[in-house]
Amino acid sequence: MTDFATTDLSDAHADAPEAGLRHLDALFSDFGGKSAFHGPVVTLATFEDNTKVREAVESEGRGRVLVVDGGGSKRCALFGGNLAQLAAKNGWAGVVINGCVRDRGELEAEAVGVKALASHPKKSVKRGLGDFDVPVTFAGVMISPGDYLYADRDGIIVAAKELSLPA
Repeated sequence: MTDFATTDLSDAHADAPEAGLRHLDALFSDFGGKSAFHGPVVTLATFEDNTKVREAVESEGRGRVLVVDGGGSKRCALFGGNLAQLAAKNGWAGVVINGCVRDRGELEAEAVGVKALASHPKKSVKRGLGDFDVPVTFAGVMISPGDYLYADRDGIIVAAKELSLPA
């Protein structure tokens, strides 16, 4: 699937309980060079430490979406221009951060979707903390590894399985 709209997917799958459709609260802004992206989810829980975020985007993305629960912290950034460049180069479809980003101009220049709560100039600490592949809950939704995430300018939805386009 290359073209989609979260509004169409939401409407088409609203009455399909097997889709496991969930809508994230409208808290996120676009920061990346792509405003629409989708793919299977890889989760990471961390707090004010982006060491594992870097580790993730240094690996092969294979069209996946990295979902980072940064605890909603607005005291520092977990993702910036260098990491966006790595994410684009390594084939990540997008990154959703329950926290902040920085280097907005650099993020916009990369062919990767980035959604976050806000921007902040301060970098995070580097302590090597964080847990991959754990369920995370934020913006009113639990997101599990292997879920499918769809994001565009209208918002973010998550489903238990890959969604088909409405006919």
